Amino acid sequence: MMKRLLFTGLVLSWLLPGAYSYGFEKMGQDCSRCHTLSHQEARDLLKDIWPDVKILDIRLSPSKGFWELSLESGGKKGLIYVDFSKKYLMMGSIISIKERKNLTQERLSELDKVDVSQIPLDDALVMGNPKAKSRVIVFHDPD
Repeated sequence: MMKRLLFTGLVLSWLLPGAYSYGFEKMGQDCSRCHTLSHQEARDLLKDIWPDVKILDIRLSPSKGFWELSLESGGKKGLIYVDFSKKYLMMGSIISIKERKNLTQERLSELDKVDVSQIPLDDALVMGNPKAKSRVIVFHDPD
């Protein structure tokens, strides 16, 4: 009886942690309900590393367990990742193996997009049809 109880206990202790660690993945749990990171917390975490950092956006990262922080420092934009425990910072690319895509680079491209409708063209020299489907905007400083 004792051997059977010990064997059952060992089997359960071996199976239960595995079931627990994957518990939310299939259920689609929204991790942001339990884990939060405010702009002020992010600034406080990073102030010793980047004193002049400006936090642009905080969102869940494509990899579970991390926050994706869009930031600007020294006029340059970048992405870093902070884990939910707020103890570790990761810099670098997250690459989707299945899709063979660099998710970090795609996100940086989104951040660097320029809205051409916001460029003032009042003093611009317009060549061709001003209502054309495609436009080429060239910037030049003659001085």
